[in-house]
Amino acid sequence: MKKQFRIKDTREFSQIMNCKQFYVSPSMVIYVKKRKEDWARVGLSVGKRMGNAVVRNKIKRQIREMVHELYTFDEEFDTIILVREQYCTENYINNKKCLERLLKKVKIVK
Repeated sequence: MKKQFRIKDTREFSQIMNCKQFYVSPSMVIYVKKRKEDWARVGLSVGKRMGNAVVRNKIKRQIREMVHELYTFDEEFDTIILVREQYCTENYINNKKCLERLLKKVKIVK
């Protein structure tokens, strides 16, 4: 995922999360807000409860790959993906299907 498609600023994270438009699944939560840029952006958040730094970075790499496969970045929303503890109990394919279902709820992926 290129840097222009990432949300990294804490203020932007809080603005999107304060809109309180979100979709929930057992392994992740997606917050969305209408985009301001010419392209959609994605932010990732993996809490310290998930494990040490190695485990958290592995999860972030997996989610970035899922986003790379599912997004076109022409979507109408900026997205924040919060990972829950259930993520570690499922395999990659089930987690990808879960993310795809959430994105269909948001009507990002058709």
